Amino acid sequence: MKKPFSLIMAACLAVSLLAGCGSNTPAQAPAADSGSNASWQEVSADRKVMTIGDTTFNSENWEETVDPHRTYNGWACIRYGIGETLVHYTDTMELEPWLAKSWENDGNCTWTITLQDNVTFSNGRKMDGNAVKQCLEHLLANHDRAPSDTKITDIKADGQVLTIITSEPNPALMNYLGDPYGCIIDVDASDFDKGIVIGTGPYVVKDMVTDDHLTLTKNENYWNGTPRIDELTIRTLSDGDTLSAALQAGDIDAAYGMAYEAYPNFENDDYQFSSIQTSRAFFASMNMTSPIIQDAAVRKAIAMGINKEGFVKTMLDGHGVPANGAFPNGFSNFGGEKVTTENYDPEGAKEVLEKAGWVDNDGDGIREKDGVKLSIRWLTYPSRQELPLLAESVQATLKEIGMDVDINCTANRREFLADMNSWDIYASALVTAPSGDPQYFFTTSCMPGMSYNFGAYENKEVSAMIEELSTEFDTAKRGELAVRLQQAILDDNAFVFCSFLQMNMISKSNVTGYTAHASDYYQVTADLDIN
Repeated sequence: MKKPFSLIMAACLAVSLLAGCGSNTPAQAPAADSGSNASWQEVSADRKVMTIGDTTFNSENWEETVDPHRTYNGWACIRYGIGETLVHYTDTMELEPWLAKSWENDGNCTWTITLQDNVTFSNGRKMDGNAVKQCLEHLLANHDRAPSDTKITDIKADGQVLTIITSEPNPALMNYLGDPYGCIIDVDASDFDKGIVIGTGPYVVKDMVTDDHLTLTKNENYWNGTPRIDELTIRTLSDGDTLSAALQAGDIDAAYGMAYEAYPNFENDDYQFSSIQTSRAFFASMNMTSPIIQDAAVRKAIAMGINKEGFVKTMLDGHGVPANGAFPNGFSNFGGEKVTTENYDPEGAKEVLEKAGWVDNDGDGIREKDGVKLSIRWLTYPSRQELPLLAESVQATLKEIGMDVDINCTANRREFLADMNSWDIYASALVTAPSGDPQYFFTTSCMPGMSYNFGAYENKEVSAMIEELSTEFDTAKRGELAVRLQQAILDDNAFVFCSFLQMNMISKSNVTGYTAHASDYYQVTADLDIN
């Protein structure tokens, strides 16, 4: 980690970006010789404009567009107020009605969903059963995860009532339909080639340039209140130092993903914080195809050699929560406090490695076995500010037990993930319970062949429990299965859960309605305002 060089580069980027940004300019001021008597203040006085800097709206995070039917692009669709889902999550991650007024299940494979009566898409089309049916069918035909998540085999529409049939009992169906990919859009009016969709939310896409910006205007047909901002720009600022400089300079009005070290710059009356703990976990996935990771002693020593409390206290300045399992402590009935994991124990880790034959024969501080150095290739990415810091912390503590960590922190992580021979551990950030239900994490990350099972983890007993979880309706039994599943993957040391995000969104003091939510979804709502 060459911090001086990175800081210089960040400063240069900030200067160039801020110089050309002009993000608070809603329209060009009249030229001096234009003949217009309107002043700049008069031109802009009747319009409210706002700019939010965001580190995550980029292709690196699989958020290239706002099309919810494409990989993880639905996060941008729902975050920025373009799309809405049938159900909404409270900050305790309970389901509540949103575009759906009510729903019920027959105890087996049939769900009946009654839609709200007064919802229109931003183009004025009524959101009825046929429109939602068309949307869900397009989702199932195009999305990579939705078919296996929802298990929907048939949809019927009758006025404002949908009847959904699943291939097998799916107790988490409504939870999955609250996922960002479940945003209800007008399929006929959306431009899927450009990744721009027509939703029911308070804002409409005006302009979008991937990895640069998204410009939105208010939805004049919004069904649930009056949006207060006339024009809103989401500006991609993936570098934390640049984001901080932009907010201090007044080129943006609010920020998502601010670096912790920059917080003191905003702890005054000119700014405000909105904070909440989330289930976004920062964790390491073991590459189970890597010969060195296949050694159970190495995996165990890694788990024992990572100082989670030290990472949160020192590297995150206390802005986070150390993790035990896949879910935060106190999270419903399957929180991490219900499982046991390896504690930070460097001396114990050394003993584990010694017994397994990993010793430092040449005295260079790094252990060897059968002529192979104990060197771990750690793959991660920079857009989540915690991840480079985690890599730096792990590199230091694992060196203490005789393990070398070679860090590859790259925005191009997809290329390396595709080559299983190029990395040993992948550290990422994932909301493990985005629907308030434990099933999501296990199906996406622990089942063979699934989208987030990057390390090719496979355990037949775990797979069997996931299958059981997927058809269990009883809430208490689902919680028990989730605890058993967490314990099984922790016993395998297939994952090391390091911390959970304490999310902080920062805005100027004249901004209202910019509120952090536990689901990490609803960033832009009709209540967002600037004075």
